[in-house]
Amino acid sequence: MAAFQLLLPVLVSYVTASLHRNARQLSPCQVVQMDAFCNDLNLRTAPSNLPHSIQTLDLSRNMLQNLTEESLAFHTGIHHLNLHSNKIQFIQPGLFKDMVNLKVLDLSRNHLAVFALSKTNIGPLTAVETLDLSNNGLYTGMTDYFISQSPSLVNLSLNGNSITKVAKQSFCGSLALRNVNLHNNVILEIEDGAFDALAYLTELDLSKNSITCITDFNLAQLKVLNLSKNSMEVFQTEDSDVTYELLYLDLSQNKMPYFPLIPRRNKVVYLNVSRNQLQSVDRTGTEELENFGDTFVSHNPSGVSTIYQDFSQLKYLDMSYNQISSIPQSFYCSMGSLEVLNVSNNCLGSLFVCHESPLHTLKILDLSHNALQNLSFAENTLGSLEEIYLQGNALHTMDPLTFQRLPSIKSMHLQQNNLNICLPPLEGHKDQHPSGCLSFSSITTLHTLYLSGNNLKVIPEYAFQNTPLRLLDLSLNPGLEIHQHSLSGLENSLAHLFLRENNISRLNIDLSSLSSLKFVDLSTNRLTTLPTWNKDSSIESLNLQNNNLVTLEYDTVLALERSLKTLYMGSNPLSCCSNLRFLHMVQRSAVVVPDIDTVTCIHLEDSEPVNIELVTQEMCHTLDSRSVSVIVIVVVALVVIVVLALLSKVCHQRRPKRNNTFNA
Repeated sequence: MAAFQLLLPVLVSYVTASLHRNARQLSPCQVVQMDAFCNDLNLRTAPSNLPHSIQTLDLSRNMLQNLTEESLAFHTGIHHLNLHSNKIQFIQPGLFKDMVNLKVLDLSRNHLAVFALSKTNIGPLTAVETLDLSNNGLYTGMTDYFISQSPSLVNLSLNGNSITKVAKQSFCGSLALRNVNLHNNVILEIEDGAFDALAYLTELDLSKNSITCITDFNLAQLKVLNLSKNSMEVFQTEDSDVTYELLYLDLSQNKMPYFPLIPRRNKVVYLNVSRNQLQSVDRTGTEELENFGDTFVSHNPSGVSTIYQDFSQLKYLDMSYNQISSIPQSFYCSMGSLEVLNVSNNCLGSLFVCHESPLHTLKILDLSHNALQNLSFAENTLGSLEEIYLQGNALHTMDPLTFQRLPSIKSMHLQQNNLNICLPPLEGHKDQHPSGCLSFSSITTLHTLYLSGNNLKVIPEYAFQNTPLRLLDLSLNPGLEIHQHSLSGLENSLAHLFLRENNISRLNIDLSSLSSLKFVDLSTNRLTTLPTWNKDSSIESLNLQNNNLVTLEYDTVLALERSLKTLYMGSNPLSCCSNLRFLHMVQRSAVVVPDIDTVTCIHLEDSEPVNIELVTQEMCHTLDSRSVSVIVIVVVALVVIVVLALLSKVCHQRRPKRNNTFNA
């Protein structure tokens, strides 16, 4: 026992020293299985005590400057090396030669332009398949020192550098490339044949550069081409019988006055020419375009040929934000697969879809913010259309049955026009409607309808009969009159109802009859009271902001309290003591009032409004002294008057009768 007591201090000292030694040897990195995360640690070299079996080493956002074998601690077996956001300006030549398993190398956001000035190759990158050199200040010719010996390279990112020219020999050392990202450089010139040697290239991003024209596009194997945000005035393809594999073509945000000429034999599915300077979809004018040899050529009365290309596989076409004033029917003649057509923010004055139109696959049509006054669809032309956007036009006189001809329509955006709503037709007169209005009854697929800002004056009774609307927006129609049965037929479907800014002083409709109603917006009207709910409410969100509400009826509050989750009540002249039930609901129930800071009520006649969170029942049980004085005076006065009246009556009854006889 004595010997143990002598050895105990020695053992404690040894264990303590071992713990300190192991603590010093512990790596600051987080190691998860075969991945080591050493990011954001202000490291200047890779830790040397990491497991030799790691496959991923993340050294991003540190302080590494010189990349050598020592700085990487001889980690030669890794598969994925992330050096993103360091200060690297020197790489030891041949450093990656022995890293035969390295597949992904991220060198983005460093100072590699400094290293490139030495005109030294870092290669070879024998096994690297993905290389990120973005945001390194590299300019023309500097990329050669990093990719000239990269035979396995598949994905290359040069995003955010200062490259002005893509030379013919730029990628001669990396012929396996499939994806090249040159986004956000200052490219002005692409030498002929710069990408020709890349037989496997399928994705090319040249967006956000300074390219002015492509006159001989010939990359037949390419599937994705992004040329958005350049200064392109022309995009033209070589006239060839070769079938191009191009699927995705983005030419948005350029300066093209004419529609692009894509390959005659193409597989294009997505085409975006939005935010250009297109004034027409026709390709007219020059001799070289007339001789293009496209299958679809139209001749107008002036004798000028108009070329319409083969878009048989096109599904998405965006021509928004241009200056197009008309689109001839023949433009769509080959678009038998089109699903989305966006021509918003142009100058269209009318649109007519005729029987010959091939747009039977179209699902979304966006014609918003044009100058449309006339719009019509022939029968059986847009059988698949589900969404139509027509807001911000000048529509006013249309065929009443225009939307009845859309058998699959689900959503209609008609706000900011001048439309009127028809009465439902009488029984036996299904197709008879007055002119100057639109029928919204019996559209059995329609779920969403936006009619705000149409100068509507009245919603006829049964206007939406047999139309299972889930959302109805009638906002921004000042003076709108809503009849008691205007929403009849929507009892089991309507979930969202918007009636804001309509100058409504009284709500005639019984909202409690709409059993599916969840969200109601009645803000910015002149409501002084709410209708009494006849049964349990299903409303979960109610907006009553900016009205003239003084008192909420007890029965209304009781019905709302069962279902309500969110309530907006700001900017109403509420009375504090006349709404104790409402205040109790807000203060103690699960109802959330997002604008609670602006919800006030009036406690005393001349006092400042009080936030409803500060109101207590005791405040309303105690009357102010002036009110008490007035009541006392009135009561005393009434008592005095009654007493005086009684005394007067008693005195009158006791007055002696006069003797009306006279003696002779």
